[in-house]
Amino acid sequence: MADDLLTQLKAMTTVVADTGDIEAIRRFQPTDATTNPSLILQAAQQQARRSRLAEIARSATDLDDALDAVAVEIGSEISGLVPGYVSTEVSARLSFDTDATLARAHSLIERYARHGVGRERILIKVAATWEGIRAARQLEREGIHTNLTLLFSFAQAQACADAGVTLISPFVGRILDWHKAQQPEADFGGDNDPGVRSVKRIYEHYKGHGYQTIVMGASFRNSGEIKALAGCDRLTISPALLEELAETRGPLERRLTPQDAETRPPEPLDEAEFRWAFNEDAMATEKLAEGIRKFMADQRKLESLLGELRRG
Repeated sequence: MADDLLTQLKAMTTVVADTGDIEAIRRFQPTDATTNPSLILQAAQQQARRSRLAEIARSATDLDDALDAVAVEIGSEISGLVPGYVSTEVSARLSFDTDATLARAHSLIERYARHGVGRERILIKVAATWEGIRAARQLEREGIHTNLTLLFSFAQAQACADAGVTLISPFVGRILDWHKAQQPEADFGGDNDPGVRSVKRIYEHYKGHGYQTIVMGASFRNSGEIKALAGCDRLTISPALLEELAETRGPLERRLTPQDAETRPPEPLDEAEFRWAFNEDAMATEKLAEGIRKFMADQRKLESLLGELRRG
């Protein structure tokens, strides 16, 4: 009998837990873990964390200080459970401010160091805006690894590779959501899934030109999308889908395979070229803006929770 799908997937792809749930990470034993404001909010709302959150909130100088302290504390706990990277996100409020992103990233790295977690274990997670990509370029030059998130377009992927970022997180499910809303009667199953096609195109471009940036598919709506990307460098998967894969047996075909670089990388995109190409992609333009707003909505909820604890 074939192994379960999760075991087979781990043999060809690095599996990353898309969660702040410590128990889920213990159970599924991923190599890496990634968080975002929504996942940190879920973790912070756990009753068992309330007293520690209150302690952090009251000792913080302000809400920004408290937010980063919470993210780093949870990230440090996760770092003890996974052997690889832990992604921690810079505030979405800074998505269009390169200098502020750099300052916040340096602060997060310093906080992790105080927890005994070295920078080699951390991916600073930044929205893939032009300003975020410029910040990531500088951080990588300083030896700080980055994860460029909310990535929906080929132009974003090109600019990230040009910048030498460590990892990108193209969002599969949110691309599918947009296309389903535009064409509700269309068949987007299997290889017709536009999110799957987007990741495959990026993966093939990176491998064909010798880019070292890791491609990590993210934001999955169903296990079919995951199976269609088996063999991708990394896939970050929610606990619900990890459980489904762990409980399902049957053959899993490798769909993406690395290839030797065939041609030299193209000339880097300049800012005008990037902004024009990105603007031409209605889906990417809308989903990036929506993603930043959603992350900020959950960040504000976490700020409200910490504010209450500070006053309490």
